Amino acid sequence: MGRGQRLCIEWSRRGKSMNDIAGHPSTGEATGPGAVRDAVTQEAMAQEASAREAVELGGVNLSLGRGAARVHILKDIDLHISRGEAVALLGPSGSGKSTLLMVMTGLERPDSGAVRVAGQTLLGLDEDRLAGFRGKNIGIVFQAFHLIPTMTALENVAVPLELAGIRDAQAIAARELAAVGLAQRVSHYPAELSGGEQQRVALARALAPNPAIIVADEPTGNLDESTGREIIELLFRGHAERGTTLVLVTHDTALAARCDRVLHIRSGRIEEPQVAGKTE
Repeated sequence: MGRGQRLCIEWSRRGKSMNDIAGHPSTGEATGPGAVRDAVTQEAMAQEASAREAVELGGVNLSLGRGAARVHILKDIDLHISRGEAVALLGPSGSGKSTLLMVMTGLERPDSGAVRVAGQTLLGLDEDRLAGFRGKNIGIVFQAFHLIPTMTALENVAVPLELAGIRDAQAIAARELAAVGLAQRVSHYPAELSGGEQQRVALARALAPNPAIIVADEPTGNLDESTGREIIELLFRGHAERGTTLVLVTHDTALAARCDRVLHIRSGRIEEPQVAGKTE
């Protein structure tokens, strides 16, 4: 059965007749096999375009706070990020870029709009299903490292793998720690690691499930310049080697320029997008 036939069957299951697809003489709209083919082709193209998207946001609005303190943070956000693309969200503090990242990951629910990530619509998922989806599809690197203090580096990296039911979680965690230069620190607790080492553990944890998308919110904000550069190199290496989609929140224009595209966010709105001049 071809794609067009499958789509026609799907339309009929949704309660649409062939007259809905092709039009009807009484309406003055296009009719006949040609119109059917056009409609099927357009639907197939739309589905293929959607399949290429890692992140799709449409008409997203979000306000936080209550009463007189309620603030409209995100305003009519439309955003499409392709699979494998590296995108920087650049803007001043308070512009809404970190909140936008939270909406993408399902950590914040918008007041209105549509959110689709890695082919999954997020708004209909309960908290347990959202957590399961995140664990398998989205790796998150925060400015604060958010490591579990009572667990070793190895255990911290293994946690999301074990929660996702992935076999050989400890072996995978050890391999990821080695990839970020911490093969000799696997048994150390967070308090025994430097800030840079803790962020390496956090990065290894984010990459370990081999997610489709990596999001990083000011990942070098708590690090000195030299250590920050090392973390960024590891982040972009992981993106390039694995073909993941990368969404990076930053204030740093030079860092943003390493991405395929830079989106400027001001007062909760995305300004005209621009293609970044990628640097090596």
